[in-house]
Order: sequence, then C-alpha cells, then structure tokens
Amino acid sequence: MNYPNGIKKKSIISNISHKNRGMTLENDLNETNEYYREIDKAYIYKKPTPIKITKVDYPSRDKAVIKEAFFTIPSTTDYNGVYNGKYIDFEAKETKNNTSFPLANIHSHQIEHIKNIYNHQGIVFIIIRFTNLNETFLLLGKDFLDFINNNNRKSIPITFFREKAYLIKENYRPRLDYLKIIDKIIGGI
Repeated sequence: MNYPNGIKKKSIISNISHKNRGMTLENDLNETNEYYREIDKAYIYKKPTPIKITKVDYPSRDKAVIKEAFFTIPSTTDYNGVYNGKYIDFEAKETKNNTSFPLANIHSHQIEHIKNIYNHQGIVFIIIRFTNLNETFLLLGKDFLDFINNNNRKSIPITFFREKAYLIKENYRPRLDYLKIIDKIIGGI
C-alpha cells in the first residue's frame, strides 16, 4: 500500500494464516453437546478411545508421561448418550473429497455397531462433513445401512447425501443443532 510522502507500509493481511480457519467437526460437536448439557436438553458425550497404558515415565507426580500404550478393543462410534429417554449414538467423520464419502473411513465393527443400535430401536446416525464444500450432513442409520446393503460402491456419493440426508446448518449456539433434525424426523420427542 502506498501512502503520501512515499512511505510504504507492509500489509498486515499478508501475515494472517488461513490454516485451521474453521473448527473441526469434532470441536463443533463437542461444543454443541456441551450446550445441550448446559440447557438440560440432552446428555451426549464423546467416547474415549479404549487404550491400555503399558509404560509411563514418572519424573514427578504431576509430570507423568505415557511412553507406550496400545488400543485394547476396537472403538464403536464417536458419541453416545440420552435424549428424552432415548438412547442416541452416532459416528462423525470429515472428508476433503468433493464428490463422495469413502466407506473405508468407517470400519466394519462400527457398521456392525450402527446396525445393532438400529435393530434395538436406538437413535443412530452418522454425521459427515464435506470440508471443502462446507456442508455437514446427518444421515440416519437406516439410510446408511440401506446404502451399504444395496450398493457395491466403495463410497457414498455427495448426491446421495443431498437426496437422503439432512443438511445441518451452522449456528452460533448450538454450533450444529442436530437434535433439531432428530426432533423433525421422530416427531418432536
């Protein structure tokens, strides 16, 4: 930028990093679930990954460092809890792919878990964010399982999400009000 008297100022805008501009899907969901707990609407939590710690370095009690650990059992889905007396369970994934969601991102034991929750009348779904498109969808477990059972594809096309899934609009609070969609589907439980 040129200023009067020939003084040149370097633009501060060029120094701004655009990395990690948006929050990750996990952060958005954690913030949303915290909001639901604050207003006493639902109690939904991120499940911790089950690990077994085998080696810890204890330089002092407050500075313990895990040096070695391994996964004990395959994890199921990312989130579970209770909403109006109903069990709720879902997986959340992000993809940078613009045309489809690769099914390799969801493991067979997770698909089996979704099937089991669906068969026991739990509320089960997946939330998929197409990062580059800035679109986040809620796909019911039933529709997800129907796709897997009736297609030989290795990915779910974006067109399927746009036809069968529900677009979750981003808000201030809650960030991703997915329970608003669940209320519409189930009939305002």
